Amino acid sequence: MNLPYDALLVVSFGGPEGMADVMPFLENVLRGRNVPAERMRDVAKHYEMFDGVSPINEQNRRLIAALQEDLAVNGPRLPIYWGNRNWHPLLADTLKQMAADGIKNALAFVTSAYSSYSSCRQYLENIAEAQDHVGSSAPQIDKLRAFYNHPLFIESNVECLQAALDTIPEARRDSTQIAFTAHSIPQSMAENCQYEFQLQETSRLVASGANRDSWRLVYQSRSGPPTQPWLGPDILDHLKELKRSGATDVVIAPIGFVSDHMEVIYDLDYEARQLCDETGLNMARASTVGTHPLFVRMIRELVLERIDPDAPRRFLGTQGASHDVCPADSCLPRSESVTVKR
Repeated sequence: MNLPYDALLVVSFGGPEGMADVMPFLENVLRGRNVPAERMRDVAKHYEMFDGVSPINEQNRRLIAALQEDLAVNGPRLPIYWGNRNWHPLLADTLKQMAADGIKNALAFVTSAYSSYSSCRQYLENIAEAQDHVGSSAPQIDKLRAFYNHPLFIESNVECLQAALDTIPEARRDSTQIAFTAHSIPQSMAENCQYEFQLQETSRLVASGANRDSWRLVYQSRSGPPTQPWLGPDILDHLKELKRSGATDVVIAPIGFVSDHMEVIYDLDYEARQLCDETGLNMARASTVGTHPLFVRMIRELVLERIDPDAPRRFLGTQGASHDVCPADSCLPRSESVTVKR
């Protein structure tokens, strides 16, 4: 079979892998943005708690290894490259290597399931900038669609949620509250994208798959000034409200993330757990999909549907499969919309 693509590019946020990387990484993240130095130092302290290492790069290595194994067995046999927005391997360096290897047309899998400026459109801009840096030999890159409602993404999250619920004593399991979390973004950014709606839909589908009725979508990791409206409620405020309402157990499921970013291990495994310990609220945290076999299989399906026009474009819910090419005006940010990710 003559394939229209000759490589797969995994595109991600990137993260430091030692103390010496932290400040250069944060400078990359915040370049061109009016973010106070104090905010940068505060975020740096979070990394210091983990010896300057974000888990995201190692998790991407494991995801790529699992995907390579799947493609080697089941096809299509595409070489896999990896490029990050903010830390090595940087996109421009990766595209330069792809050009040197003779790659002409590649598909890009971005490690975000949802549509917003920072989780989708900005990655397209990053790819375009990397192509400009490489020049005329740069490969053509086509991004795979948003996959928030793909059956295998939902099913892998259902299994992660159920595993966390199974740690709750059986007598209290039915009354356990579920908090689905995602990275908050400015309200002004959310107004011009489907981010909030897609997260609600994913939460609904995952809760339904686990036969759970009591759940809520909440947000974490806001970084803007107090005067700027961001999506809420915040996870910590929600946990306090659950405790006041008499809840005894909560499962936090970070469905807004596909791997354990610093936001997950700091905001949830440290801050949220600390609050739960202090208030006596029993907390379990569901895993992110990471290298779940169903998630890996989903990536292969997304590749196949772009290669073969007759391949099914699977989805759950009522919204259909996301488009392959974003409209020119989709997810445009406003000048005041700044997200400081970790």
